[in-house]
Amino acid sequence: MLTSIEATIEEDGVVHLKEPIHLPHPCRAIVTIIDEPDAVETALLTEPVLAADWNRPEEDTAWLHLQLVR
Repeated sequence: MLTSIEATIEEDGVVHLKEPIHLPHPCRAIVTIIDEPDAVETALLTEPVLAADWNRPEEDTAWLHLQLVR
């Protein structure tokens, strides 16, 4: 079974899990370093700005040819 837990890693390698985890026995783990700003937060902050541009009648017309006809 694979389980993902968000964590931060300090410069000295100390790992801080974002939530507690209880395991029945010692387990192996893979650590992936994400060396970039939190992309999810950036996307959420950008959404209102993009929505103002995307939610225009001109955009609906421009993409009309991709809609399914029923």
